[in-house]
Amino acid sequence: MNFLTASHPINQITKSSSFITKFLNNFHWDQILANLASKIITLILVSFLFYIIGRIGNFFISRSYGNYLKKHPETEKRSNTLSSLTHNIFQYGLGFFWIYSLLSIIGIPIGTLIAGAGIFSIAIGLGAQTFVSDIVSGFFILFERQIDVGEFVTIDNVTGTVTGVGLRTTKVTSPDGTLNFVPNHYITTIANMSRNQMKAIIKIRIDPKTQIDKAIATIKEVDEEKMHNYPEIIGEPDIWRSVNLPDAYAAIQINIPTKNGAQWMIQHEFLAFYLEAMRKNDVNLPSIYYKFNN
Repeated sequence: MNFLTASHPINQITKSSSFITKFLNNFHWDQILANLASKIITLILVSFLFYIIGRIGNFFISRSYGNYLKKHPETEKRSNTLSSLTHNIFQYGLGFFWIYSLLSIIGIPIGTLIAGAGIFSIAIGLGAQTFVSDIVSGFFILFERQIDVGEFVTIDNVTGTVTGVGLRTTKVTSPDGTLNFVPNHYITTIANMSRNQMKAIIKIRIDPKTQIDKAIATIKEVDEEKMHNYPEIIGEPDIWRSVNLPDAYAAIQINIPTKNGAQWMIQHEFLAFYLEAMRKNDVNLPSIYYKFNN
């Protein structure tokens, strides 16, 4: 009977519970909880401190460039570009020191960890290589003044307005509102459409029945009537009697010199004026225009 009692499962569970209890009692829970609470409070305070530093830093950066812009309004695009870049550099630096501080408070030896983790070090090295490539590419883009904030550009296959130039990426907002982030080291070709005198190129399709002389006379009438209402037009239109189109059609082409960025508005406005005037003057046009407008 004593043998059965000694080997009973309940006795084994009791012994196991006693072992766990003794094991847990070896920990100084008061001290552990106190240290944990202290670290959490320190993390919160440090994070809040960095948040305040970030707000103050961004405020002074914006204020400095704002004051400079008031004195030199002609440098608006360049000032906005440098302001965007300065904000970006400040955020990267602040973020790095914030993460470093948090890891140090937790007690993670950052230097030893990076030195001892071979694969991690390789990954960091590859990331740093791309990072440096972005910075170098961005430096030459800024140094050569290839683009500025507010300019309309085509970067490789992305077209839109430059809304930010950062340490690693360039932000381009497309006409439909899409915000594109282009890594600087991927930029190979930049077409800046906000620097030189631009032209609104308008092509009006014609067919064998179109009275070209009558169509050109109508175009000149529209120009004389409408051009004075558009200060964006900075020169006399150049009218080409006939040009070939890729789809085997021919067209009358009108080139209207405009201010930077105004070419698309002038193109859309005057195409509508020309077509409306030609319909009123009974100028024969391809049926595609009548299908589109009916």
